[in-house]
Amino acid sequence: MKPNPKTVFALIIIPAIISCNEVTPSGNPPTHGYAKGSFGYDLNFIRKEDSTAAVLKTGDAEIIISPKYQAKVFTSTAEGDNGKSFGWINYKAFESPLDPHMNAYGGENRLWLGPEGNKYSLFFAKGKQQEFSNWKTPAAFDTEPWELDAKSDTDVQLSKKMELENYTGTHFSLTVKRSIALLGTASIHRLLFKLQMDPSIKTVAYKTENLIMNTGTAAWTEDSGAPCIWMLDMFPPSDQTTIVIPYNKAIAKPATTDYFGEIPSDRIAIADGHIFLKADGKQRGKLGVNAAAAEGVAGSYDAANNVLTIILFDINHDSKNKWLNQEWNSQKPPYGGDAANAYNDGPLADGKQMGPFYELESVSPAAFLKPGESLTHKHIVLHFTGEEKGLDKIAQSLLGISIQQIKTAIK
Repeated sequence: MKPNPKTVFALIIIPAIISCNEVTPSGNPPTHGYAKGSFGYDLNFIRKEDSTAAVLKTGDAEIIISPKYQAKVFTSTAEGDNGKSFGWINYKAFESPLDPHMNAYGGENRLWLGPEGNKYSLFFAKGKQQEFSNWKTPAAFDTEPWELDAKSDTDVQLSKKMELENYTGTHFSLTVKRSIALLGTASIHRLLFKLQMDPSIKTVAYKTENLIMNTGTAAWTEDSGAPCIWMLDMFPPSDQTTIVIPYNKAIAKPATTDYFGEIPSDRIAIADGHIFLKADGKQRGKLGVNAAAAEGVAGSYDAANNVLTIILFDINHDSKNKWLNQEWNSQKPPYGGDAANAYNDGPLADGKQMGPFYELESVSPAAFLKPGESLTHKHIVLHFTGEEKGLDKIAQSLLGISIQQIKTAIK
């Protein structure tokens, strides 16, 4: 049975209960010699690039957060420094000149602001055609460092003041804040509806609270346009990885499947309350789940490495909430967009490829805020690895479907 959206929302706002976490300040990099693909390898790499990077650790569960690189959670592990690194990091981007469109450093949890497209876009200058040559990710969440405001043995807090302008010329003064906490056993137990995990299962989980505040003098309205919080999680693919997103079966058309052309039928399946997408990093495809259909949960299963990944996120179906259409089209209605997205990377027409990687994403409603008001969007990431029979119980509890059904959903 899939979790009820209201239940998931309630679970997300439970404070983290962490008994033995510690924040490890940056210092001497760890000993060289970790295998590529391990957390230790990535930790060593990021610490060389960002001397302010911080690590949260409890037992074998670890995550690394980078203030210099836009408050990203770059990666995590459930099995210590020699364990598998769950995030996708684009190593070559750190050595390249700044890209005029987007600097894809990677990271398994990053914050952007939307909308990307439509007449209120934050990625296109006023009057410019909405096409790739004019697309520019705002520097505030593309290349500029953030402030590390506080760190303790339970979490880190980061912030960034921003000045942005949308496609219609509306100016936004805002502050964005992120609180990131590694979750302990008690919090994970609650999120699993008190399911007793198989002893073989190793877990890492963290909660992010992401806040946007209007620090200007004018209200953000439907007519002026308003930003939204957009969370994007990037992971390495495998030939046996499948994305799965539960949806409300009462919604006749739950998903948009043609962002980059219609996704071929041998790479996607929609049936009985679940959407499935191949996440092999071999063919570009993106889908979106509209707000009415989204259930506040999505995930993936990598059968090659026995890794079950789950994201939980805020979804409030109050009629006053409006999600932004992010398509690159200034003529389409700006509202009525998606609350969740999934993306599989693949080669471009010229054969070049940024990844491979795949993404799970969640999006807040438009932030219609008066001066001084704020909107918060919560987004949790959980990774489980171990024997498949133990992972199956978790998949059924959080996704409402078995591991075997996920593995065989796309024919």
